[in-house]
Amino acid sequence: MRGHRARGSALILDTNALSAFVDGVPGVGAILGLQQRAAIPVIVLGEFRYGIMGSRHRKTYEEWLEIHLRHFDLLAVTAETTLPYASLRATLKRLGRPIPANDAWIAALAMQHGLPILSRDEHFDALPDVRRISW
Repeated sequence: MRGHRARGSALILDTNALSAFVDGVPGVGAILGLQQRAAIPVIVLGEFRYGIMGSRHRKTYEEWLEIHLRHFDLLAVTAETTLPYASLRATLKRLGRPIPANDAWIAALAMQHGLPILSRDEHFDALPDVRRISW
């Protein structure tokens, strides 16, 4: 599972979706329950780990990762990812609609793998070739 491409009915989790899932937000769990696969970009994993470093529940979150992370595909940035990333950043710059750099990498991974992104971030809606699912 780990490190493979997500296939079939699948999606990519953004950091806010991963956080909501870990916290037991019902809508996120329901959406993930309908998927054959769910993928976490290493960028999201890094953001999540950074976010929990200062949390009073850090140990609980780290234990959750230890137990559950293996059930997700991890998507790494590769040389192939740099093509949609560069194209996306150039398009957004031309349109005057920049997004956070990490979200551009997440969107590039979504484009590369042909997967939607589970996220609350509406700026994904304006991106070409990216589909966002919310809860």
